[in-house]
Amino acid sequence: MSETINTHRRRLFGTAAATLAAAQLGMIGAADAQTIDNKSAAPLPGNTGRTGGNTTFAALKQVDAGLLNIGYAEAGPANGPVVICLHGWPYDIHSFVDVAPLLAAAGYRVIVPHLRGHGTTRFLSANTVRNAQQSVVALDIIALMDALHIRKATIAGFDWGARTACIIAALWPERCKALVSVSGYLMTNVEDSKRPLPPKAEFDWWYQYYFATERGRAGYDMYRHDFAKLIWETASPKWQFDAATFERSAASFDNPDHVAIVVHNYRWRLGLAAGESQYDDLERKLATAPVIGVPTITMEGDANGAPHLDPALYRKKFTGNYSHRNIAGGIGHNLPQEAPQAFADAVIAADRA
Repeated sequence: MSETINTHRRRLFGTAAATLAAAQLGMIGAADAQTIDNKSAAPLPGNTGRTGGNTTFAALKQVDAGLLNIGYAEAGPANGPVVICLHGWPYDIHSFVDVAPLLAAAGYRVIVPHLRGHGTTRFLSANTVRNAQQSVVALDIIALMDALHIRKATIAGFDWGARTACIIAALWPERCKALVSVSGYLMTNVEDSKRPLPPKAEFDWWYQYYFATERGRAGYDMYRHDFAKLIWETASPKWQFDAATFERSAASFDNPDHVAIVVHNYRWRLGLAAGESQYDDLERKLATAPVIGVPTITMEGDANGAPHLDPALYRKKFTGNYSHRNIAGGIGHNLPQEAPQAFADAVIAADRA
């Protein structure tokens, strides 16, 4: 099972970034969240795709958590059960702009953070290494939960966010009430990632090899919006998103750390960039493909253009209450934004399992 899963380890789902685990855990003090008023922004035209028509979050908040000052959106009652929604690359918190109000209306407190290198999230120190190995972004989310005094939450995500959610559920199940993961069980074993795939499978990861070069780093920096749009189109070939929908997320890629975070993430996965030794124990645990015991729902769109496994191949990695949902209707990789009602329904069902 582990070998089968790792054959598709170079998925679009990675992690955001990080450094110093001991420092990250040691700096988890409660910090007062600051609110950034976003109401003055002109409302965007509604999406022409399958969304609920919401175009922006009313306000963003900022909070010091671990090594970051994290920007996040929040919706719903402050005393409601918590749901944390995690986006991927190249996406941002707007993947959940229609999911959040649906969950808020159902009584949930919804937290949607910008991952490292995205949006308004910033490193607290210029000296922090812009490291993107998979275990660390999970520590970022644990730090965010501590900063917001959240003991336990349902965690839901796709792409980088799905991997992060799976890691938290596997390594810190006491912090994860339930899990919703688009495209299933996601872990990276760097040693296995060094083994070549058949040519057609390698072709699907063209951008990974592009990022392995300095030309690729410079090209992504120069053309990051065009690059992201190409990924959106190929990963969700039937999603008819409009220009305004794309541009509101693309603005998050102007983060000063974005290129460093993305490039390191993909180089690290191939063993071309080193991680940090303080995370070795966590990475060794993840390399064993640990089972996940919390209640889980996995999901897949019927038009996902990104590489993904047949659900039968990862079924045994979930030992608790589990189900899988196939979402029809031309739904691609960005499932929460393309099918927000289906995603919200899965979150509620997993929480109540």
